Amino acid sequence: MSLFSITDLSVDVPDRRLLHGLTLDLPPGRMIALIGHNGSGKSTLLKVLARQMTASGGRVAFEGRALADWRARDYARRLAFLPQHPPAAEGMTVRELVALGRYPWHGALGRFGPDDHAAVARAMAECGVTPFADRLVDTLSGGERQRAWLAMMVAQEAGTLLLDEPISALDIAHQVEVLALVRRMCHEANRSAVIVLHEVNMAARFCDHVVALKAGCLALQGGPADLMRPDALQDIYGLPMQVLTRPDGSPVAIPA
Repeated sequence: MSLFSITDLSVDVPDRRLLHGLTLDLPPGRMIALIGHNGSGKSTLLKVLARQMTASGGRVAFEGRALADWRARDYARRLAFLPQHPPAAEGMTVRELVALGRYPWHGALGRFGPDDHAAVARAMAECGVTPFADRLVDTLSGGERQRAWLAMMVAQEAGTLLLDEPISALDIAHQVEVLALVRRMCHEANRSAVIVLHEVNMAARFCDHVVALKAGCLALQGGPADLMRPDALQDIYGLPMQVLTRPDGSPVAIPA
């Protein structure tokens, strides 16, 4: 069964079509990159999958069931979404932020029980933020803050994670740290992740599957080896690219 099955998906806004009859299947248990130039439709597609944006036409199914057929709470228990600009967490400790991930399981007025406390502790440990549990989120570095938000998603106990440009504001060291964590979250805990990325070399290094969009249409779908070819990269980005080989054998793309 596909993680997401997308058939003839279109999304319109006033005077413009953002996605044009998109058809593809996203495999489960993988770290999947959505790449493409600015305005290609990456974030639009992710928001449709997260049910943050309504399609104009076509069909999307999650785990074999149409999106519209999922109850909101059931969907939140299966899938977690991190937008590009998360809401402010002013005055909130890391532990309190991570605890918000338990909302789909007990609601706003439900009691926080032993299972909830255990889920929060496990999530903080998995994401390496236990030492910061009592610190204010606003005092963390960018990389630490992203790991705290990821811990909130883990506490939600969702098997699928959707992340919109989670490394765009991070330096290179924290980009590697965050993507390596997401990769471990998929490979060691049997999760799936769909992640919008701008950096093609990061997508090829960390992701198992790549979907490239161009002007709202599907340009490429496959593994990193399918992406890291000069002809494929030029088709996606409209720019001549060279693909070099690092000493460890992995490819790296640079403008020609």
